Amino acid sequence: MNTQYDVLIVGAGHAGAQAAISLRQSNFVGSIGLVGDEPSPPYDRPPLSKEYLAGTKPFERMLIRSDSFWKERNIDLLLGRRIVSIDADAHIVTADDGRVLGFGKLLWATGGQARTLSCPGSELGGIHTIRKRSDTDGLIAELPGTEHVVVVGGGYIGLEAAASLRKMGKEVTIVETLDRVLARVTSPMLSGFYQQVHAEHGVHFQLASGIQALEGKGGRVRSVRLSDNTLLPADLVIAGIGIEPAVAPLRAAGAAGKNGVDVDVRCRTSLPDIFALGDCAAHENQFADGQRIRLESVQNATDQAITVAKEIMGQGQDYFSVPWFWSNQYDLRLQTVGLSIGYDECLVRGDMAQRKFSIIYLRQGRVIALDCVNAPADFAQGRVLLLARAKPDREILTNAALPLKACLG
Repeated sequence: MNTQYDVLIVGAGHAGAQAAISLRQSNFVGSIGLVGDEPSPPYDRPPLSKEYLAGTKPFERMLIRSDSFWKERNIDLLLGRRIVSIDADAHIVTADDGRVLGFGKLLWATGGQARTLSCPGSELGGIHTIRKRSDTDGLIAELPGTEHVVVVGGGYIGLEAAASLRKMGKEVTIVETLDRVLARVTSPMLSGFYQQVHAEHGVHFQLASGIQALEGKGGRVRSVRLSDNTLLPADLVIAGIGIEPAVAPLRAAGAAGKNGVDVDVRCRTSLPDIFALGDCAAHENQFADGQRIRLESVQNATDQAITVAKEIMGQGQDYFSVPWFWSNQYDLRLQTVGLSIGYDECLVRGDMAQRKFSIIYLRQGRVIALDCVNAPADFAQGRVLLLARAKPDREILTNAALPLKACLG
């Protein structure tokens, strides 16, 4: 006999966990199953490339809720299994262990899988990604014998890992195919600032560089050969090159979408009674001028989970949340609010030399995003400017002696 759940949630990350929590907080009395492909209960993933890697935050402090929480609220944790197929008409899914689960509503919150290197030598030992606890545990286990680390990818994961490793005294080189770090998500000004900070801490950079091959000895990586034949010593390689949305079963079942799975304003897929939320959900975002995008952030995962719970409870509201992100590197706390997609002007507020400033992004005079470095007040008040669709006076906007809310009069 199949196990039947009123709500079956596939994916035990931030989106899936929050969906279950929000349903119970809304007094949902039906049965809830939460399927996760890891053996661990739901946990906070951002520390994996920061505090957990650095050894300053134990795993127990990363748990989203205690073990007793899930039991007390009758949420079944179905851990260590992966859903491999969906029969949308029959309302059943099948796991990799052969178990069949029925559902009234299916919430797909699987996030994504870390992209791996595909160049010659990528099968060697000592090559890692950072997406799951087991990834970081495997990385940590190899650090005692490691001197030289090559980080492939100059995005947030790569930079955060580099900062953690430099604090441990490892020699770190970042290889990035584009001509600057953070090129896909921020302005040249902030890219230059972060590259300088990392260089001051001893990180080396190979920008506008591709990888020709990974070279090894005895089955382990020993060096990285770049496209120009430069050879970098490498006892360990970290690939921080993004994720692939984990949506194959949904797509095979007929769900629409190219980059992840398409959802509407209530996170509904094209399949009846099936929702998608979090990193894998491609939605039309009002802060991206209505473009269909995926947002890989805790904020988006949490807010879409709340949206789905309300829809199931008959209290539906269209998804509308200001995007925000954060990154900790060395003594820098970067907080981003909004999306800088399509900006035509950016201004600096504060003093970059003092490492306390904000970069403000404008499109046709309207504030669309802020990158705030050690400037939490700007981050909080910047959200108000975005919601107001403000077109402030530039002199007020860049005067750090005045609060940002002064721009609203």
